[in-house]
Amino acid sequence: MATPDTPAVDMVDMVDMVDLDRYPVLDPSLSGFESVVALARSQLTGTGMVELPGFLRPAGIEAMVADADALAPRAHHSAGEGTAYLEYPDFSLADGHPRLTWGRYAVGAVPYDLMPQLSLLRRLYEWEPLRVLVEAILDRGSLYRYSDPFGALNLAVMHEDDELQWHFDQTDFVVSLAIQTADDGGYFEVHPRIRTAQDEHYDEVAEALSGNRDGVVTVPMVAGTLLVFEGRNSLHRVSPVGSGSPRHVGLLAYDTAPDTVGSTLLRQDRYGRSEPFGSPPEDWPVG
Repeated sequence: MATPDTPAVDMVDMVDMVDLDRYPVLDPSLSGFESVVALARSQLTGTGMVELPGFLRPAGIEAMVADADALAPRAHHSAGEGTAYLEYPDFSLADGHPRLTWGRYAVGAVPYDLMPQLSLLRRLYEWEPLRVLVEAILDRGSLYRYSDPFGALNLAVMHEDDELQWHFDQTDFVVSLAIQTADDGGYFEVHPRIRTAQDEHYDEVAEALSGNRDGVVTVPMVAGTLLVFEGRNSLHRVSPVGSGSPRHVGLLAYDTAPDTVGSTLLRQDRYGRSEPFGSPPEDWPVG
């Protein structure tokens, strides 16, 4: 099986997908690349998130939407309730504690091992200039693509009534690509840096979970935008999706440590199975 760090096919057509005039990622020595990185790092320091609008050209967006439409029927849908901390709760805590406050999630996900080698989303993820750009923006040292055959790359598919509850990420950062916004709802909403590593700020989190929207930032996930988001200390959610077109977002997984994989429990819950396919299909099987 091709690993996440071993591109499976020629990536040359990525230069037609990405706006290289705006984001000159092919040569990190260029002043234009350095300017993009400097501005992005400033955003990250200020808000904990970086938006790179128009990362894909219009033709690239159109092609990526078609790719997502082809991938979406392969999504495994999971739903249930969870807390903002994405952990098994401590039921000895008092009623109303944020760690005992539940919210609904419902989302579909197409895992990496189901993405054909010709998938444009897969090819973009495996494109080395993208990894180099994200590594430069985060400035955390070497950055590696996930080795997990499920979680390295996902297409998140959200239809009517799907949503993600308010939560904190268990990873330091997430990289996502907006491919298609929902016709109604599906907004990415954030309470930036509502807690710190030193203080959980449970009172503020409890107010946010009860519906207080003071300080909420809505991030416009416009198609073609690349987003780098530090979500460990920022409470965030995807609001319920209404009728009409589904919400499609690519989730690109990186880590500062090599050989990162997810747990068997996570695989079973998110993808409905724990054993990956031995090799990705060149295209969808017939029948």
